[in-house]
Amino acid sequence: MSAAPGNLRRRLRQTLTIARRDFTATVFTPIFLLFLFAPVIMGSFGAIGGLGAASVSAGSADKERLVVIAPPAEAAAIVAADRELRALFGADARPPALDVRAPAGDVAAQARAALNAPGIDVSAVMSGPFAAPQILYGRSRRPAYYLAVIAEQAIRLDRDGAQPMSRPTLIRATRDAPSLGGRNASAFFAVFGIFFLTLFLSGQVVGTMAEERNNKVIEVLAAAVPLESVFLGKLLGMFGVAVLFVGFWGIVVSQVGALLPAGANIAELTPAVGFGTFALLFAAYFTTAYLLLGSVFLGIGAQASTMREIQMLSLPITILQVGMFALASAAASKPGTWIATAAEVFPLSSPFAMAGRAANSPTLWPHVAALGWQIAWVAIFIAVGARLFRRGVLQSGSPAGAWRKLFGRKHRTTSRETY
Repeated sequence: MSAAPGNLRRRLRQTLTIARRDFTATVFTPIFLLFLFAPVIMGSFGAIGGLGAASVSAGSADKERLVVIAPPAEAAAIVAADRELRALFGADARPPALDVRAPAGDVAAQARAALNAPGIDVSAVMSGPFAAPQILYGRSRRPAYYLAVIAEQAIRLDRDGAQPMSRPTLIRATRDAPSLGGRNASAFFAVFGIFFLTLFLSGQVVGTMAEERNNKVIEVLAAAVPLESVFLGKLLGMFGVAVLFVGFWGIVVSQVGALLPAGANIAELTPAVGFGTFALLFAAYFTTAYLLLGSVFLGIGAQASTMREIQMLSLPITILQVGMFALASAAASKPGTWIATAAEVFPLSSPFAMAGRAANSPTLWPHVAALGWQIAWVAIFIAVGARLFRRGVLQSGSPAGAWRKLFGRKHRTTSRETY
């Protein structure tokens, strides 16, 4: 009876030793600093590209105009109508600036000449009486519709004067529960957050075995420690690196968040289970997502013996991660449907989908079952990966033979394939 607990403690000690070894070998290197500040490098390139695109867009917007050809007596009503309607738009969605011109000769020819004027982009030109205006437009109808509403509003101002006909009372009220749109947005951000972290961090697990296979260290480890402990230890070691990365940037982002403007309101993004519970579930699902994907990548990468093979595995691994993100995103936008159930049950997409469910539904018991289900699959993936490595690599030295040996097929080895 006492042998089993002692064996378990020995396995745990061996696993933690492997984890500590891989953690220190990764963190205490100059390359880790480059990895730690990789988001700054990527963000700098993104900011440079965004500033360039914004400057081009702003330059184009400054040269865009709406033209109204109207007599001076009607120009005041046009300007007043534009001022009232423009206030309804946000800063990013406001129509182009209005340019009111007096008629000169042939109004139709003047309107067409204004639409084709060089040096500025005229989106639409309105001419004629307000009751039946003629509106010319270019690519989009939206500026033409805006000018049509301006004509309608100008008629009302001419008829009723500039005094408002109603005096509304605006009362701001808080919702008793998060809105449906807020929950869906929270679910998407949860799915995207776990996807981004696992995409950025879990891929490094693929190459953890290649160097030790080349210098024969893996043979020494396999002789002293069960392969399952080696695999789990390496996975936990790299997960420790990921936790260090997330903790560092979590502190940085939390301090940057204090600099947000006072008007920034995230109340609509309140998840259904509440912020405290959601934070715990997000951390738990990030852990299981990393362990699930990491165990699969570790098992696949253990079959590769060269960096070229590891690089060739990068594309299918990335496609797999993007596929899980797409499935979980669809589940987050359609909670309670069959696609949501499929995403929550499938092991590799389950952490993403269940994080989205935490934002959409206040029920907690499915998360306990989901976490147990995901941890069970981590154990399965580690066991299968260790068996493939033991039977296909350590015995024959041929990664391709692992798949045939796993299903009991004969595999002949040559002297060149053995270590």
